[in-house]
Amino acid sequence: MGGVSWGKVSAEKPATIGTLRASGHVRETVKQELRRNLLARLRSGERLFEGIVGYDDTVIPQICNAIISGHDLILLGERGQAKSRIMRSLASLLDPEIPVIAGCEINDHPYDPICRRCRDLVAEMGEETPVAWLPRERRYGEKLATPDISIADLIGEVDPIKVAEGRYLADELTIHYGLIPRTNRGIFGINELPDLAERIQVGLLNIMEEKDVQIRGYRIWLPLDLMVVASANPEDYTSRGRIITPLKDRFGSQVRTHYPATPGEEITIMEAEGTPPPEDVQVIVPAFMKEIVAEMTHLARRSPHISQSSGVSVRMSIGNYENLAANAVRRAVRLGEEVAVPRIADLRFLAASTSGRVEIEALDEGKEEQVLERIQRAAISSVFNRYFAAGQFENLVSRFEDGEIVEVGESMPASAYDRSLGGSPEIAMAVRRLQLPDRPEARASVTEFVLEGLHLNKRLNKDELDGKALYRR
Repeated sequence: MGGVSWGKVSAEKPATIGTLRASGHVRETVKQELRRNLLARLRSGERLFEGIVGYDDTVIPQICNAIISGHDLILLGERGQAKSRIMRSLASLLDPEIPVIAGCEINDHPYDPICRRCRDLVAEMGEETPVAWLPRERRYGEKLATPDISIADLIGEVDPIKVAEGRYLADELTIHYGLIPRTNRGIFGINELPDLAERIQVGLLNIMEEKDVQIRGYRIWLPLDLMVVASANPEDYTSRGRIITPLKDRFGSQVRTHYPATPGEEITIMEAEGTPPPEDVQVIVPAFMKEIVAEMTHLARRSPHISQSSGVSVRMSIGNYENLAANAVRRAVRLGEEVAVPRIADLRFLAASTSGRVEIEALDEGKEEQVLERIQRAAISSVFNRYFAAGQFENLVSRFEDGEIVEVGESMPASAYDRSLGGSPEIAMAVRRLQLPDRPEARASVTEFVLEGLHLNKRLNKDELDGKALYRR
């Protein structure tokens, strides 16, 4: 009966060890509990981890295997691959609440306490020892590994106040427990494990393997019930070799994460994680603009000019998506337009959300801008060619051959585009093809997309000056 839910009314739950035994409660380890709940979800077909996109056939099956096997787990991947989100999502597989000895700092199970305080309490009170119920959200602990983390932070330290009260240093009751013991009977996550100093890694190994630890020379038997999940960057984990070998060996499963395999998966994450636009401004982000943002990230991950060992995070896509919408909102508010629709001209403002998230291999003057500009042009060209062939716009191109010149810019009102190419059947066709409403702001966005696509297909020339562009033949 591990994992029995006792309902919402606190009085209905067993309040002592005796009533807990009478209820039929059976003790489980945290790994048995995780396995039971995982298998129940698999049987029901319920989604395992909300908000995790693109891992259904790769990462998630391996995580399931690790849980079923009762393994501690290390997630290996570059930045922005949802490692921390996965670690936190594992807590959803815990029971809603579990019984603990009331007042215990390390969540001792009523049937088998491990700390001195609770052992003494059970010896004194027996079956009348009070029981409390620990909710799921308090059973997950996490720490970002940094070189200055101490044994005291993770495991514990002698509390001078307790010593001053008259206890001996060798008394277990003088210990102030650290993060790991306080997560007993839960999941403990360590982000960027290689950054943990080797002597602290030894202490972690002792907790995981030997079940004991030394605090100020006093050896304590601490058989904690934990699932330990860690994350690491592959470069740190394999090349620099800063995880001690015995600790590497202790993690039963190592799961390699990855970036979204397709722009479609990238867009799903962008839409889910991006900050919503202001409620008082209607924003329409055309699908082709989302695809350009996602394509830029995918091209950056393949670019020889960008450091791939550092990775190109999904956060770049999210930040660019937010900036793109923000610039459209700024324009709409400034010009008094009813709807904000991002345009190609808005892409130049993505440098602020892109440059800090990529590492350019060559740092020559202006090199970063050139690399990002090439990536942007390649993304626009790729998306344009998915929707259209340049030959579909021969009549439009012929207008430029007759001397037409069209000026575009991110600060121009949508009405100016209608005056330039008003009544163009090709633009009307493109608006329908892109499934956008037939209104000035959408037509302006489509016009810029078509003109830039024709330019990149070498059908139109383009002159840029002061944030504006002139398209001509």
